[in-house]
Amino acid sequence: MSEKKGLNISVKSFITALVVIFALMIAAYVLTLVIPGGEYARIPNADGNMIINTENGFSYVDGGIHFWKWLLSPILVLGASGNGTLIAVIIFLLVIGGVFNSLDRCGLMKYLLDKIANRFGKHRYSLMAVTTLFFMGMGALIGSFEECVPLVPIVVALSINLGWDALTGVGISLLAVGCGFASGVFNPFTVGVAQQLAGLPMFSGSSMRILAFVLIYFLLLFFIRLYAKKIEKPLNECISENTFVRNEKMDKGIIFFAVPLTIGIVTIFCSGFITALQDFTMIIVAVAFLVAGISACLATGMGGKALGKTFIQGIVSIFPAVLMILMASSIKYTLEEAHVLDTVLHGAVELAQILPKWAVVLFIYLIVLVMNFFISSGSAKAFMLIPLIVPIAQVFGISSQLCILAFAFGDGFSNVLYPTNAALLIGLGLADVGYVDWVKWTWKFQTATLILTSLLLLLGLAIGY
Repeated sequence: MSEKKGLNISVKSFITALVVIFALMIAAYVLTLVIPGGEYARIPNADGNMIINTENGFSYVDGGIHFWKWLLSPILVLGASGNGTLIAVIIFLLVIGGVFNSLDRCGLMKYLLDKIANRFGKHRYSLMAVTTLFFMGMGALIGSFEECVPLVPIVVALSINLGWDALTGVGISLLAVGCGFASGVFNPFTVGVAQQLAGLPMFSGSSMRILAFVLIYFLLLFFIRLYAKKIEKPLNECISENTFVRNEKMDKGIIFFAVPLTIGIVTIFCSGFITALQDFTMIIVAVAFLVAGISACLATGMGGKALGKTFIQGIVSIFPAVLMILMASSIKYTLEEAHVLDTVLHGAVELAQILPKWAVVLFIYLIVLVMNFFISSGSAKAFMLIPLIVPIAQVFGISSQLCILAFAFGDGFSNVLYPTNAALLIGLGLADVGYVDWVKWTWKFQTATLILTSLLLLLGLAIGY
């Protein structure tokens, strides 16, 4: 990372992701040709959010999408309903690109990484454990995921400075926050919304989610540590490559960078308790990074003209990631325009009704996993799925609490696997990790996690959770 200038998306990573996403776009279009259109009746709930009306149920409608519309879907998605989040993600990403390019050009990023490596190099595995726990906590306690993307390049570069590689850094940061998000201990965007829709007290039944968090943390730490041990450089070698000399201007820059960033992170933590902040977390992080980056660069002696130039260069370098996000988002747009998503969901609901009780729990998990491929937003999936899967669970004598746990598991872990998730594509691109390489590295962990979480759901069923 320190050898590159700014947050340039590598050509290899970009082309690989582009090919994968375009293949999925084609597959989505083919689905619109073979699956009939259908839709559930929807009504507004007490908060004005549209949820499925189970009484009026499902009906078939005219489906399909014009070829020209599919071809232009990466552009048309910007004008679709609910596109505010997509636009916010893109602006958020451009801010990150500008800030990190400026930090790199003024030398502060390299200085910060060298300082950390010099301070904690001899305790790097303890630092790994603490950093992994921090990121998992961000996901589990406040529902952060996209908001942690700006920290991924820092952790990746730090990982390389400590003698590991980019995969280790992404594992410690992005994979960890995804695992924490999925455990959903006090995640307001999945568990919080889903429990409210199911008529349960918000964040009730946390015991199983805390158990899941602990087990997944140790599984993740074991996975990352085992890999790091295989590829690590000797400690004396990686320390000698980064001879550290203290610089007062750079130390001042670190303070100017750390203070606004810390305020932003503390504010994000507070959003777990102050619901009014939850709709603005991405904006808060973007503003915090913008203020931190600009003030830090100026504190190191970088001139305003040079700062403006490097900031714009950073924005330009990040544009390939914007294209990937638009293409990935177009898959959901295509299926919604063709009225296919509701048809797929209806078929899954019909199938669930003929399964044995223990299989229904796992099938609910599977339904959420499938829908998460098309709809990455946890709260959006909750409004779509909870009115359907909770009644199914209740018919079989399965508690709503266990149903919510299955929803949290299905919504979270695949966020760090599916190429339709914008945050994953951004994180991998900024870390110079190809999507195929990522899948090859994480599939064993994902399989182990799937088995572990399935067993936890069956345990919950057995003990009457």
